[in-house]
Amino acid sequence: MSNTTSDEMNQYNHDIVIIGCGIAGLTAGLRACELGHSVAILEKSPTKHRGGHTRFTESFRIPTADIDLDVEFNVEDYSTSDFYSDIMKVTNYQADEELAKRVVDDAGEMFEWLTKHGIEWEYQAPHPGYTAGRVWLEGEELVDEMVELIEEQGGEFYYNTEARGFHRDEAGDVNGVDARTEGKRAFFEGDGIILAAGDYGSSKEARTRYYGPGYGEMKVRGSRYNTGEAVEAAIDVGAKTDGEWGDAHMAIIDVESPDQEGGITRIDGYQYGLILNHEGERFVDEGEDSRAQTYAKFGREIFEQPYHEAFIIVDSQTVDDIAHLGPGRPVTGDSPEELARRLGMENVDQVVETVEEFNAACDPGQYDPDILDGNATEGISPSKSNWALPLDEPPYTGYPVTGGMTFAFGGVAITPDAEVVDTTDHVLPGLFAAGNATGGLFYTNYPGGTGLTNAAVFGMVAAESASEYVGSEGIQ
Repeated sequence: MSNTTSDEMNQYNHDIVIIGCGIAGLTAGLRACELGHSVAILEKSPTKHRGGHTRFTESFRIPTADIDLDVEFNVEDYSTSDFYSDIMKVTNYQADEELAKRVVDDAGEMFEWLTKHGIEWEYQAPHPGYTAGRVWLEGEELVDEMVELIEEQGGEFYYNTEARGFHRDEAGDVNGVDARTEGKRAFFEGDGIILAAGDYGSSKEARTRYYGPGYGEMKVRGSRYNTGEAVEAAIDVGAKTDGEWGDAHMAIIDVESPDQEGGITRIDGYQYGLILNHEGERFVDEGEDSRAQTYAKFGREIFEQPYHEAFIIVDSQTVDDIAHLGPGRPVTGDSPEELARRLGMENVDQVVETVEEFNAACDPGQYDPDILDGNATEGISPSKSNWALPLDEPPYTGYPVTGGMTFAFGGVAITPDAEVVDTTDHVLPGLFAAGNATGGLFYTNYPGGTGLTNAAVFGMVAAESASEYVGSEGIQ
């Protein structure tokens, strides 16, 4: 409901106001509508760009072993325990245990709920080497389907609407959002407010501030609109911060990717070859783990190399295991020297020496791209822990890559019930949060597909907690 109070200010009143139209805001909106509330969803972008980073995504990680649906998953026996172990392992056990438990315990229910609402998935993994339960989707279609479901239940969307501040009443409850909608001042009053506006990673200034000089140049894979103002507004009214603000999901992407909103331009299969910088040097253990467990951290390692780029190099033995999803074109050569020259690498002699040293360190058994095959190097640093095959069967193929910003790991602190807490560790009444606007789950690294799952789970949780706070007589 809208009431014009002056030429400069509009006021809107709803039970629950949600900031953000990505998967966190959309699951929150759908669940809040189900629970009988009037719902407003504020989206910073115009309609054609709605959906935040979700618009550019492709997969959920889910505990397939614990899902009761008549479908065939790519990994049938991936359990909640497996999921929890993966989160804790890749974050070096820094992830908040209670948040991680909430994600993995509720992921199956969330997936079944969305499926019953008619959301469709692709159940076949498109790449080898995955050991986790995944379902695949087209992000833009998911956003469109969710918006339609919410509108059918009476939810209202306000596009070109940027949240700039929160209101707290005399009792300290958060009960409203200051915004700009179509460039004009607006106030959205709500008994419960859900922050689901995404992260700050699309801001050049924020990337430079939190990650260091040069990071303003990093390509942004997702929405240009995730620049962090709503997160800062929550901090301004007392929200505590959590998570690793100086790190992020930075994937390995094609160096020819657009500067922003490139979406899926990854180069997968790097673990089966070598990654070299312009000086011809290796700097990571390419075979440390499966792609889903390393691609989000190796992107940063690559970006910190000279010229913010590196090169994936393979020979004819493994070239068919590379999934080249970017706009650039691979380069081929009949020798490492020829390939290095064609790629424009600066120290060609070092490239040749690195490949020769690597080949001498290999003693492979049976190569298997679908498992951690144990083919490891000996006597070189960094070692390669799996899939260490000599690069000695031409032709050779090279892929120029860089690191691409996906989402930041810092945000506001929440309880397992998605309640935002303040700097004294007390709940901020009336304010809830979900998705990449929150911190505490991801540190240093990220298990592939968990971002959407985290956002969708806590979107549902936030709606249910807000409903309980508001007081619901709707559908339970």
